[in-house]
Amino acid sequence: MTHRFRAEPPGATAFEAEEDRLFVRSAARAMHVLSAFHHASGPLSLSEIAMGAGIDRSAAQRLVHTLIKLGYLRRSEDDRGYLPGLRLLDHTLDVLRLDPVVQKATPVLLELRKTLRERVDFSLYDKTRLIYALRMQSKRETFYATLVGHSVPAYCTAGGRAVLAALPAEDAQAIVTRTALHKYTATTRTDPGEIMKMIAQSRSEGYAVVVDEFAQGEVALGVAVTARSGAPLGAIHVAGSLSEWSPQDFVRQAAPLATEAARAIIASL
Repeated sequence: MTHRFRAEPPGATAFEAEEDRLFVRSAARAMHVLSAFHHASGPLSLSEIAMGAGIDRSAAQRLVHTLIKLGYLRRSEDDRGYLPGLRLLDHTLDVLRLDPVVQKATPVLLELRKTLRERVDFSLYDKTRLIYALRMQSKRETFYATLVGHSVPAYCTAGGRAVLAALPAEDAQAIVTRTALHKYTATTRTDPGEIMKMIAQSRSEGYAVVVDEFAQGEVALGVAVTARSGAPLGAIHVAGSLSEWSPQDFVRQAAPLATEAARAIIASL
């Protein structure tokens, strides 16, 4: 699957309208330039960066030049456009190594992967989506599915529904309402009422199950990882192929293991 579900930064005009003396608009525009690559499928031209960042070409040129000097952007091999720079990976590492939930989750999920011998992932909750922080893959995965930082919508994924089930029902309803409900497969549920019923079922069972809704031919189970207050922080996702598992058998095998792993992480926080 090549779809990239990403957060969109506020438009540049929204920053101009804010009366916040501490807000550095030039820094925000630099982040907009980096965010222009969220939906790119290859190198971007200066004009494409300007359009994606919502700024004029002159401002884009200055910001691109600065970011190249700092190592956060680079020219493509064919010299026809720009790509994110390698130094951005330093910041990715900082996020992952310093996040206390990722620190606690890593050894637990390594053991879960060893026991279940199927794909095991851990994602962090971000409003209407989950962002993968740990990816322990099976032999069947595609390139995009192996990348840390890949994100998925909450409403139609196992981890997402598990996280929404950890919220008060009215908060989950508000998130579903403001999310664009796309069909990723022929069986993706996009009716808000039906999605809320699935979330309620997940709240009752303590885990969420999604079959063929986000990834074709896959059964996935998600369990929320919460703070001591009950607020969701992220989710464990485990997934198997429908060519190897029936949904019932996969849930029977995976649910107790994933639930126990989530409890272990929560207890360690």
